[in-house]
Amino acid sequence: MRRPSVRRIVASALAAVLAASLLQFSANSEPATAIGEPTFTNPLVQEADPTIEFYQGNYYYAATTWSGDVTMRKSPTLEGLKTAASMTVYSDTATDRSANMWAPELKRLQGPNGWRWYLMYTMGTPGNYDNQRMHALESSGDDPLGPYSYKGRPIPTTAWNIDGSYLELNGELFVVWSQFAPAPDGRQSNWIARMTNPWTAVSAGTILSQPTLSWETQGGAVNEGPVALQRGGETFMVYSASGCWTPDYKLGMLTYNGGDPAVAASWTKGANPVFEKANGVFGPGHNDFFMSPDGSEYWNLYHGNNASTDGCSTTRSSRAQKVNWDAAGKPLFGQPAATTTAIAVPSGERGPITAPIVSAPFELVNRNSGLCATIAGNSTADGGGLVQAACANSKTAHTSWKLDSTADGYYRLVNAASNKVLDAANCATANGTAVRQWSWVANACQEWRPAPGADGFVTLTNRNASKVLDVANCSLATGASIALWTGLGNACQQWALRPVGAVSIVSVASGKSFDVPDCSTAAGAGLQQWQYTGSVCQRYTFTAAANGYVQIHPSSAVGLCLTVTGASAADGAAVTQATCGASSSWKIDPLADGTVRIVAAHSGKVLDLAGCGRADGTRINQYGWLDNQCQRFRITI
Repeated sequence: MRRPSVRRIVASALAAVLAASLLQFSANSEPATAIGEPTFTNPLVQEADPTIEFYQGNYYYAATTWSGDVTMRKSPTLEGLKTAASMTVYSDTATDRSANMWAPELKRLQGPNGWRWYLMYTMGTPGNYDNQRMHALESSGDDPLGPYSYKGRPIPTTAWNIDGSYLELNGELFVVWSQFAPAPDGRQSNWIARMTNPWTAVSAGTILSQPTLSWETQGGAVNEGPVALQRGGETFMVYSASGCWTPDYKLGMLTYNGGDPAVAASWTKGANPVFEKANGVFGPGHNDFFMSPDGSEYWNLYHGNNASTDGCSTTRSSRAQKVNWDAAGKPLFGQPAATTTAIAVPSGERGPITAPIVSAPFELVNRNSGLCATIAGNSTADGGGLVQAACANSKTAHTSWKLDSTADGYYRLVNAASNKVLDAANCATANGTAVRQWSWVANACQEWRPAPGADGFVTLTNRNASKVLDVANCSLATGASIALWTGLGNACQQWALRPVGAVSIVSVASGKSFDVPDCSTAAGAGLQQWQYTGSVCQRYTFTAAANGYVQIHPSSAVGLCLTVTGASAADGAAVTQATCGASSSWKIDPLADGTVRIVAAHSGKVLDLAGCGRADGTRINQYGWLDNQCQRFRITI
């Protein structure tokens, strides 16, 4: 990242950042040509300072945004990150942390509240970079997308500090980061401190490494972006060196030799860089490490530039390649791969995968029969057939399905009980092709596109066959098979999507949750957004309404419904909790980017974050569809 004394971002560059962000949002809506290919090419995303984790069947990726938002992308494949929606998982309006978000670090740790995801990032004040400080978020559960709550500043100092990451070693948790050494030294150095929890360091820390070698001082004396790499009992600390505004930004490495990790003498610095410019890639640095889906490979995610004259702003892009190892167990990073190089995807990415996808479950209710799609005999085996049966209304039943975006305009439908996906048998395309469950193998036969049907229903089209999910012979019987058939537009091919159990509804624009103020039980209380607190005021259940629509009940007032005041059809009409009635019916409409819009049955208008506000208390109203992030939401557990 930048040092505070380097202020070369002028108004035109800031305008370029904004323009790039707008272009990026437009690009997210364009579908990829395919997923599940054996190779990918760099770069992946036009963003810098990336962090990534593969968890339960998906990659979760975050990077510098330059704004007051912390965003994340999710995809089952690396290639899919190119078109995955960028969703805000946290936004801030506090004056001391509302701008210049840099260098997030995503990590799953066992904290005081159990296993949680932690996002440590750098943020400051508008107008300059002198007030950059590290901050930490904690997820509400075990979903990397959150929702998140703010926990505080990890380092007990007012000094400028950036680029934080976690180190687990010898049964202890540490934070490592970059900060200037005290005067008269003044060099930008890597620091380390013990932590009592993932958001609290026990001290202001000690210096871990400083830029002392010639290759660490090109364009500026810099050590920053430290991140741990651990394998076979060995611990390495890989960091970035030299000025990020030069083509000579690169990676160096420390090796842990034993002893107290918080003492610099316990580490040895390598005499030479381990990763630097080559093959038309300039300034490769600020990296993170991740494991392949099957856990057999270590991968390096870093950013680089395509031209030697590019600096350290929006020109940088994220790239990935495998880490190799020598006979002594030391990492070999090789050289940055050229943008024309086809790279084999991480091992296990193409399956078979049966991970318990982290997502809210839905029931698929057939319009004709009123029964739910389920697996015959509650089988957990590959090949278990899809049939219809009574809905169980349970998050873990075979009648519940997780709609998980493949990041290219389609979804995989993952059974909540078996963790296997809906699959067109043998990739056949004929009418009557059996639909079954199968381990995820990342092909088009396992991808489905929901599309609006009549009233509150949708149709589900198989990507490979271009045919829809259909109850055979329009049977009303329990156990009737569900197969593929040419779309006829009849009730046997229409499905209501109904979330199961208590869930949260989170804005994609702000990362904040639908909230009933002060858990009011009174009719007329207005719906607003608020930072997630885990309160019952932010949980909702869904029940069936007429014609495939649903009613949405606040868990703090289960007898009431989210309702458009006065059954208004006007833009900006308030949404409140009220007695369930004519304007309390909603359609859950999955969008191509993996989010949903929530459509009012009486008006055809959608739930909308008023003015795209980021502040707590911003109201939720209805508005005509504008196809923007302020009208997109995530339904999450």
